[in-house]
Amino acid sequence: MGNIAWGIPIDTRGEFAGTFLGLLHPYALLLGITTVALFMMHGALYVVMKTEGELHALARGWINHSIIFFIICYAITTMATLLYVPHMAARVRAHPWLFSVALVNMLAIANIPREIHRGHDFRAFLSSSLAMIALMTLFGLEMFPHLVLSNPNPANSLTIYNAASSPKTLAITLTIALIGVPIVLAYTVRIYWIFRGK
Repeated sequence: MGNIAWGIPIDTRGEFAGTFLGLLHPYALLLGITTVALFMMHGALYVVMKTEGELHALARGWINHSIIFFIICYAITTMATLLYVPHMAARVRAHPWLFSVALVNMLAIANIPREIHRGHDFRAFLSSSLAMIALMTLFGLEMFPHLVLSNPNPANSLTIYNAASSPKTLAITLTIALIGVPIVLAYTVRIYWIFRGK
């Protein structure tokens, strides 16, 4: 064993030298719980928005608990990230205007209980969607250009450049995406239109 990175044992060649359970350190578990809490809240909002009667009443009872659980998880994860993974805020510190993304995220999360209290389920769902988009944007901004960071040796990190396929493969994939994505979008819009309302 040569190193320990974020509590993960690394051998002298820079390869993982632990067990699967060793990957389940407290920060990884906290991220997992926070992600489940986010989707639990988002799902409850969607169910309330799309149902009526007994199921609607049952789902409305879940909403406040799921919102509170997510906000607690979100606050703890944010503090843990700033304390134990400080590089994740480095880009925002270097470019203060990027704090606007974090501000949008916080305002979207704060708006969810406000809209639920006012009975605007769709607006609460939109705020939840915006919060997810802002969280993914923040993660992408802070990780860019890395996909997987190598803690013992940052030169061995996977980036969007050294992990990319060949230009020909990327061109073929782009062509397939340009054909497929509009079809998927049209199908999704059609399904949502058919099942609009409660």
